Amino acid sequence: MKTKEMPAYRWVFALLFFVAAVILFGFLPESAVRFPQEPPRPGGILHVRDFSGMFKPDLDPAGGANVFVTEQIFDGLVRLDNDLIPSPALAKSWMRAEDGKSHVFYLREGVKFHDGKELSSQDVKFSFERLIRRETNSPFREYFLSKVVGAREFAEGKAADVAGFKTPEKNIFEVRWLNPNVSALTLLSMSFCKVLPRENVLAEGKNFFWRPVGTGPFKFDSWVRTPRLVEAGVSLIRNSAYFGEKKPYLDGLEISPFYTADQFVNKEIEVMPFLTERLARAGCQVIDGGLQNITFLLVSCSISPLDRPSVRKALTFGIDKDKLAQAVQGGAFNRRTTNNYIPSQWPGFYPLDGAYDFTPDKARMILAEQGFFSGKVFPKVNLFLPLPRNETHQNLAAALEDQLDKLGISLNLKYYQALPEAKDLRQPFLVLVDWAMDVPDPESIIRPLFQSAAAINLGNERYTSLRLDKLLDEAERERSGDRRNDLFRQMERVLVEDLPAIPLFANEQRIALQSYVHGLKVPPLGFNYLDAKEIWMDKKEPHQ
Repeated sequence: MKTKEMPAYRWVFALLFFVAAVILFGFLPESAVRFPQEPPRPGGILHVRDFSGMFKPDLDPAGGANVFVTEQIFDGLVRLDNDLIPSPALAKSWMRAEDGKSHVFYLREGVKFHDGKELSSQDVKFSFERLIRRETNSPFREYFLSKVVGAREFAEGKAADVAGFKTPEKNIFEVRWLNPNVSALTLLSMSFCKVLPRENVLAEGKNFFWRPVGTGPFKFDSWVRTPRLVEAGVSLIRNSAYFGEKKPYLDGLEISPFYTADQFVNKEIEVMPFLTERLARAGCQVIDGGLQNITFLLVSCSISPLDRPSVRKALTFGIDKDKLAQAVQGGAFNRRTTNNYIPSQWPGFYPLDGAYDFTPDKARMILAEQGFFSGKVFPKVNLFLPLPRNETHQNLAAALEDQLDKLGISLNLKYYQALPEAKDLRQPFLVLVDWAMDVPDPESIIRPLFQSAAAINLGNERYTSLRLDKLLDEAERERSGDRRNDLFRQMERVLVEDLPAIPLFANEQRIALQSYVHGLKVPPLGFNYLDAKEIWMDKKEPHQ
C-alpha cells in the first residue's frame, strides 16, 4: 500500500509553525510557560543562621528580640504582603472611621494560643498597653505614646488603662488615634506589635519569654545550647493547629547566629547570609532582596563652609557613588546606589532623577566660585564612622577620602557609638549612618533624621527647615494616604534642595540557601519577616 506524500507547501507551513513555536517559547517569560512542578514535600528541620550576629535568650517582641524568631511564634492583628499592603492576620477584617481617627478590628473566632487558650480582644489590649508601660522599657513605645488617645496619660500613671484601646466585644478591638492615622495598619503589622496571652504573661512575668506561647505557625520547643550549656539559638516546631489556611511544611526550625560557613558547605545548615564567595562555590542558591537600611552621609549644615548649600552641592557632585558601592560590595549586602531619601520600593515613591550624579568638573567649578583653589584652603572635615569598626566602613572611608582629596578636601576619621555623639562644632563634619527603619513608612526616616526638633538630629546646629517641619505637621493631620505620600514627596524635594544628607545606598540582603530548599522568598522588609510557612525541602536523607 502506498503512503501519500505531504505536498511541498504543507512542509513549508509545518516548518514555519515549528520555528514560530521555538521563538515564542524561547522568548516567553518563564512564568508564562507552564511545566509540571514537584509538589511541596512536608517534613524536615530547617537550620538557619540569621543576620543578627548575636543571641539573647529573651523572646519579648516589645523589647526588640530576634525578629525572625518572634515572627514565627507570634502574630499581630495584620501583616504586610509582598507589596507592603496590609493583609489579615489575627484580625480577619477592619473598618477605618471616615475621619481616620479610629480603627475597629474584627478578630478571627476560635484562634488559640499554643497552650490551647483562646484569643480574645483583652489579649490585644493587654499586649499594646504592655508595650507602652514604662517598666517594659520598649524602644518602640513612642509610636503609641504620640499617636494613641490616652497613651501618655497611662504611661505616666495618670490613668488605669489606655482610653484609646477599647474592647466592646470578645472578638472586637478598637484603637482611637489622636490624629488621622492613615499609616496605622503598617505600624500595627510590625514585629513589636505582636499579641501575647494576657493570663500567661501576668502569671509568669519575664519568665514567660523563656518559653513563650503565641498563635504563630511555629511553637517554641527548646534552646539550642553550646557544649557548656549556654543558650546559642532556639528550636521551634510546627504548630499543627495554626489558624491560617496554609500550615507550615517544615517540621521545625533551628535558628542561631553562630552557625558557620563550614557547616553550610557540609550541608549541616540550610540558610545563612551570603558572607563569602566560598558559599557560591559550594553550589548554593543566592537570593537578593529586602530593604534592610539606607546609608546616608549626614552633613554639618551649620559649620562653615558646609553651611552653604552650594558647597554641599559641590560635595555631592564630587562623590562617585558607583565607586563607593564597588569598594564595599560583596558579603551579606548588595549596595544599590540611590539619590532617594525615601526608598523608591515603597508604594507611592519613585526613583529620583540624577540631579546630583557624579560630575567632578561641576564640583570644582562651584568650589572655585566659592574662592577655593585660589589660595583659600578647604578646612579639614571630620568623618564619623559607626562603632564597632569593620572592614566595610573602613573601605568606604578610604574610597571617599580618595575622591574628596581630588577636590582639595581632606578627611579626619573619628568614631561614634550613638548618633548624638557624632558632632564637632569646631570643624565641619560628615557622619556615615546605616539607617535601619523600624516601620516601612516615610515618617520613620524624615522625622527622626531631619525634623528640626528631633533628638537624633545631632542638635539643632545641624539642620533646620521650617518648610519641612510644616509639611511634617500637615502629614500628621492628613486623612488621605495619597495626599500624605505627596506631602512626603514634597519633603524629599526640600531635602534634595537643602542637602542636609547625601543618600548613598539602599542595602539589600543577600541570602545563601541550599539547592534543595524551596519556597523561600525575601519579603520587602527583609529576612526577619520571612514567611517560613512557605518553605519546604526535598533533601534526601542517607537512608532514603
